[in-house]
Amino acid sequence: MSHDVHIIGGGLAGSEAAWQLAKAGLRVRLSEMRGGGDMTPAHETDRLAEMVCSNSFRSDDAENNAVGLLHQEMRALGSLIMSAADQHRVPAGSALAVDREAFATEVCARISAHPNIEVVRERVDSLPVSGLTIVATGPLTAPGLADAIAKVTGSDALAFFDAVAPIVHRDSIDMDVCWMAARWDKGGKDYINCPMDKVQYDAFVAALNEGEKTEFKEWEKDTPYFEGCMPIEVMASRGVETLRYGPMKGVGLDDPRTGRWPYAVVQLRQDNALGTLWNMVGFQTKLKHGEQVRIFRTIPGLENAEFARLGGIHRNSFIRSPELLDGELRLKAMPYVRFAGQITGCEGYVESAAIGLLAARFAAAEAQGRALSAPPSETALGALLGHITGGADAETYQPMNVNFGLMPPIEGRTKKADRKRMYTDRARAALKDWLGSPDRHAGADEGGIAVEASGAAFSGSPTL
Repeated sequence: MSHDVHIIGGGLAGSEAAWQLAKAGLRVRLSEMRGGGDMTPAHETDRLAEMVCSNSFRSDDAENNAVGLLHQEMRALGSLIMSAADQHRVPAGSALAVDREAFATEVCARISAHPNIEVVRERVDSLPVSGLTIVATGPLTAPGLADAIAKVTGSDALAFFDAVAPIVHRDSIDMDVCWMAARWDKGGKDYINCPMDKVQYDAFVAALNEGEKTEFKEWEKDTPYFEGCMPIEVMASRGVETLRYGPMKGVGLDDPRTGRWPYAVVQLRQDNALGTLWNMVGFQTKLKHGEQVRIFRTIPGLENAEFARLGGIHRNSFIRSPELLDGELRLKAMPYVRFAGQITGCEGYVESAAIGLLAARFAAAEAQGRALSAPPSETALGALLGHITGGADAETYQPMNVNFGLMPPIEGRTKKADRKRMYTDRARAALKDWLGSPDRHAGADEGGIAVEASGAAFSGSPTL
């Protein structure tokens, strides 16, 4: 099949971009090296949109959380990733977590079944010399293509370390010690909680500090960690109380045996629909595998834990997007090439998919000879796009999750308790105006991109 747009990379961003373009009536060639004889250090399968680090899309609260607001905006724009996530969600309190295998299988099935998309299992080692292209190869871009990008941009890609959390078999957890609850009882009894007293916690922190860690190669030694995905033992090294105010905080969790909050707690979140696998929340690690088993089995309730997957660490790369990309995610040195996903320096599954969605919509408008304005900076989509394409300082650019701090501040004096709701109310109004503006796309029947604009897709807002 000849194609109108070439997408390189079949992760969450590439899959979302392919879907958006195909729904717009454009023909897509989607190149993915996994399944063609190549694999990355972190992936385990050749499925499109495989989730590597965890199974969570984080908060789904669209009233008080910028991530939840981004979920809502993407649903309103017909996101494949959000649709598949909603279809295969598992209990996780107020968060949106999914059965990762069922989720990736769903995305694969929908992409493969679309007549406008051709999935080709191939490694691409160079940037194309012509033709609309979206590079969505993620932070684990193959060395050949990474070198080609560096040569064109005249700037080396930045890099940071990302870590993976262990997964535990549910039937190996001692529920006589642990109990099920969500923090502040939000969302039901969706987490397994392993309580620690002060003596147990202090011993655990000491074990993390003394445990044998993965050795880095010489060329990796100056690579920093990403603050949003810090290995558990690195957090422990910053101070004995650090974990108690981070992933191991006990606040809002009443231990039914004592009626009190535990001194510290380890939480596990359901990882698959069957409920047989549970992810250790916030326990990304670079401990050696033997040390992980030894140390994590000192956690109350996990003394006999069996691990479906142990934690790991890998080197991630991204480009200096504020310097290299224009407002439509085009590479300034090669304007027919757009970048999307984590390689742009956005952080998180949903943020990566969101940038894939926007890159595709800009590319579709270009292919169809239409103008398309960027979403307003008051929206989660617009704030994230603005940060990547110029809002951030290029010299100190680091991966960033979507947050209210990326949006224009609320004017006037406001109560802190009301501020988040004011951001989300303003964002809904801005998105509604953007969708109805004259330079927006036409309907699907006229060759534009269809918008799933319903009260269900954009709950809590006027029908779009």
